[in-house]
Amino acid sequence: MSTTASPLLERNTVFGWLALATSLLLSVPLIAMQFTPEVNWTGFDFAVMAVLLFGMGSLFVLIARKVPRQYRTLLAVGMGLLLLYIWAELAVGIFTDLGS
Repeated sequence: MSTTASPLLERNTVFGWLALATSLLLSVPLIAMQFTPEVNWTGFDFAVMAVLLFGMGSLFVLIARKVPRQYRTLLAVGMGLLLLYIWAELAVGIFTDLGS
């Protein structure tokens, strides 16, 4: 058994942290829905966003484990931009009519 602690990215507990972060992020619109009618998410909206957040986070972890450390920041930025694009596309349909 190794005495040195491995980085969080290398441990499988990272998926638990991803699930917690996804839940915390999804609690923001859930709480906002209690105070304003302008935030009106359905169960399907929460499910899609949960899959998007947890899926993209998990995909990053799995790819980052294979990529050299010096490229992880670039990978994170690229995947973050992809996440934002998919989110915007689903919300309002920038280039397609998915959000309409």
